[in-house]
Amino acid sequence: MAVLKTLTFLALIGVSNSQTSDCSYYNLLNHLNLTSSNTVLEIMRPVKNWTRTTVVQMDLLLYGILDVDEKFQTVTCHIEINTCWMNEFLSWNASDFCGIEILSLPRSMLWIPDIAIREDTSDVGSLHDGPFVSLYSNGMVYANSRYRLTYTCQLNLFRFPFDEQQCNITFSSMSSGEEYIKLEAARNDTILTKLSNQIMTTQGEWKLEGMEIIEYTSAENISLTSKLVYMVTLQRKPFLYVVNLIMPLLFLLVLDLASFFISEASGEKLGFKVTILLSVFVLLLILKDILPSTEDDLPMMAIYCVSVFTLVWISVLEAMLVSFLTNLDSSHGEDEPNSEDVKEQIQQDADGHKEPAGVEEKAHPEASRPPLEQLGDDNLLKQTQGKVKADRLESERQKRGVKNAGFCTKLAAVIDVVFFVLYLTAVVVSQISMFVIWNLPEF
Repeated sequence: MAVLKTLTFLALIGVSNSQTSDCSYYNLLNHLNLTSSNTVLEIMRPVKNWTRTTVVQMDLLLYGILDVDEKFQTVTCHIEINTCWMNEFLSWNASDFCGIEILSLPRSMLWIPDIAIREDTSDVGSLHDGPFVSLYSNGMVYANSRYRLTYTCQLNLFRFPFDEQQCNITFSSMSSGEEYIKLEAARNDTILTKLSNQIMTTQGEWKLEGMEIIEYTSAENISLTSKLVYMVTLQRKPFLYVVNLIMPLLFLLVLDLASFFISEASGEKLGFKVTILLSVFVLLLILKDILPSTEDDLPMMAIYCVSVFTLVWISVLEAMLVSFLTNLDSSHGEDEPNSEDVKEQIQQDADGHKEPAGVEEKAHPEASRPPLEQLGDDNLLKQTQGKVKADRLESERQKRGVKNAGFCTKLAAVIDVVFFVLYLTAVVVSQISMFVIWNLPEF
């Protein structure tokens, strides 16, 4: 009986010692054959049966929206990618090793799936892989990476600056087909959107509207490739563009309408309109530096600027026409001969080319003294004829003056009023149309 108790005590001591020795990470690494370099685990897909597909689950979290370049059609953001997959060769019973369930290993010791982003245009130094991966007792391997990702995106700028952009981030294996590596989302898009908005550190002029996850398979080369697409929807914050572009254009258009009440006599109306036209042109130059050169879909902002520029340009042409007609009428009035000058000229024509009285008397003293009755009749007749002719010409001139005097000025006033009505109608209709189109939902 004593011998049996002794053997039981020694067995308990041995078990206790073995459990104590198995509490170190070294024994676990030795058990997993990871204490020395194991090239097979680094290069081989971790499945015991090669026909079994390795399912790679992924999560994408958005930490910041850094930049959206409209000219180069690229988006720069800060993201974190969490990846996990099953390694069938590296699993253990946690109870055998004092409850160790997680083991951290260098990335270089294990096989890592070659997952890449198709739209990536980032620099080499923008990728920061975690130096370690986490290995769980059930064989699951977790790895994370951080990207300062710059990727291409086909931006639709038709409703700029009230636009929403949908940009795809596509993950796929570079060398393995769907039968070897299959990509799946670890969490649904609602959870990822909520988490991304909670951890977002910077957004700039954009805000995250949502994320949609699409899993599909596409044919590439001679095999099918599994792809995982994160469709990120970004919405622009338009306040800055409204203040810097839309409101100034609207105010300039209102000023151009108000310039119709400036008198033509002041001579400042045309110069004021030309100044407004140059101001609109400056805003067009600012817009040119923002938007890309495209002929497919002209942005609404560009259409709005061009329409305002065209309206102001037509208004300047109308002001030039009115100014020309007003000046033409005033110059016509200055060229009209004076009535006194006309009478004097007619009187000279009626008197004829008579010789001076002194010369005629010296040459023929007797002939210079006609009978009194004859002299009176001839002079009276000539004076009467001259007055009648002068009165007739004066009457014709007055009739012509009444008909022509102020005609161009009246015409200019009529043109100005009619154009103002048409111009005001065109401005109201164009502004309402622009803002209605801007508020229409995107298809």
